[in-house]
Amino acid sequence: MPQEDITTNEMIRPDASAKRVGFLYEMAEVLSSAVLCIAVLFTFMLRFAGVDGNSMTPTLQNGEWLAITAIRPQPARSDIVIISPRNGHHKPLVKRVIGVAGDEIDLVDGHVLLNGTPMEEPYLPEETLTYPAPEHESDLTYPVRVPAGRVFVMGDNRGGSSDSRRNQVGFVRVDDILGKVLFRMKPFFVTQPLFEFTYKVK
Repeated sequence: MPQEDITTNEMIRPDASAKRVGFLYEMAEVLSSAVLCIAVLFTFMLRFAGVDGNSMTPTLQNGEWLAITAIRPQPARSDIVIISPRNGHHKPLVKRVIGVAGDEIDLVDGHVLLNGTPMEEPYLPEETLTYPAPEHESDLTYPVRVPAGRVFVMGDNRGGSSDSRRNQVGFVRVDDILGKVLFRMKPFFVTQPLFEFTYKVK
């Protein structure tokens, strides 16, 4: 009876160091993929901003942190957006879109009329009144029509907001909108977060 060739039944056992190298290689692949995904997320999809001021109270409070989409969507009425600084503003502005291209905006007896109808603004306290800016700060004559490629914005703090009612801001170009506010970070972060904001907004 021929002797069995034991070499054909032997199991090949990888060296321990080879196992470690393979594990480290796999971990490096996973980590590099995670870093790439995070980089893409925060470069093209999500940014952060800190509120600096009271122009959007009571909706947004000074010192709160916002998550903002870095993808520039077509603005819609009532969206809260971040606007690139212009006309002497050194920080981006956070405001609410009141009217889009083609809309007629009128301010009558403290109320906002959108295309001839009182605008529903459930985000404001009931007693809020909205008036035009003083004549020396604005050359607008109401009603006004929002030009193509622009939006009309206001802060929710109607008595303390520099917005489209004033020449310093005026109608905002859609191209100057940096992103739309998605949500506030609180209560997830109560103290200073571990990351730096992309920018501060007023």
